[in-house]
Amino acid sequence: MEELKGKVNSSFWKGKRVFLTGHTGFKGSWLSLWLQHMGATLKGFSLEPPTKPSLFFEANVEKNMDSEIGDIRDLQILSASMKLFNPDILIHMAAQPLVRLSYQEPLETYTTNVIGTANVLEAARSCPNLKAIVSVTTDKCYENKEWEWGYRENEPIGGHDPYSSSKGCAELVTSAYRRSFFNTNDSAFVASARAGNVIGGGDWATDRLVPDILRAFEKSETVIIRNPKSTRPWQHVLEPLSGYLVLAEKLYAEGEVAAEAWNFGPKDDDCKQVSWILDQMVKNWGNGACWELDKNKNPHEAGFLKLDCSKAALRLNWQPKWELGHTLRLIIDWHQSWLSGKNVQEKCIQEIVDYNR
Repeated sequence: MEELKGKVNSSFWKGKRVFLTGHTGFKGSWLSLWLQHMGATLKGFSLEPPTKPSLFFEANVEKNMDSEIGDIRDLQILSASMKLFNPDILIHMAAQPLVRLSYQEPLETYTTNVIGTANVLEAARSCPNLKAIVSVTTDKCYENKEWEWGYRENEPIGGHDPYSSSKGCAELVTSAYRRSFFNTNDSAFVASARAGNVIGGGDWATDRLVPDILRAFEKSETVIIRNPKSTRPWQHVLEPLSGYLVLAEKLYAEGEVAAEAWNFGPKDDDCKQVSWILDQMVKNWGNGACWELDKNKNPHEAGFLKLDCSKAALRLNWQPKWELGHTLRLIIDWHQSWLSGKNVQEKCIQEIVDYNR
């Protein structure tokens, strides 16, 4: 494996058969483009893109991959798809990813994030060539005590809201499958990956800070913000994706030594308050952009949460690269390029190349 910190070994992925769930989502679309760029043989399995517009369509993500629209809650169809493709590596990212939507649709959140994860791992048991599985959850799987220290991988799992709770459950499912059915010389090795609040060009989700800001900027409207003092581990989407790829390489090459839970978060300096993000984006956008506080009552969201990523630095040689100010400038530039009709697939690939230098 290449030794530069955070660097993905592009030659490793050339020709690898990769099954990716959730490929139509924001993170999944970025990862699909990265895997295609490295020459992987890629099969995606996911619901239709969750937003209109979507990065999946705007960047023509399906052009160089096998894209199947399906629901991970349907074990029979999922198993048939995965078994027919016969992957070397599985990356599971399909999820209901929004905290506020989980209050409105708790059962959908649990069935997708918990039963869906169990289905993916169950389907994987019938794939004879599969050597590495990365199951992606979230930093919100931790029992959040609102303290100033970063959470380590051995901290208690929990969750106040249905989304966070469902991701804690997904971690428990992954751990049980790992110990019961995998991690032997004749099976795949399984790891879970926990990342922070990912941001980047091409995210149009509702009730997410950066997309909400950009939608208001487009219309020359004031941005209305719920929790300006909330602190999150903000990071460019390529940061955790690089962690997932480096982790999959390690699992494939060395097996059990990497088959556990891993945090992939930003530097401590990039755990910023929402108000800081707003002020930077207002400055970068210009044209009279502004924001104000939402005075309505809103459901509970964690106020402070960050990750301790020292294990990934020590054992995977992975560290984040881009500071938050640079990331926000990239997002504004990406969005304005999209508004002006430029080729955003090329824009994404260029960011990937720049990131992995």
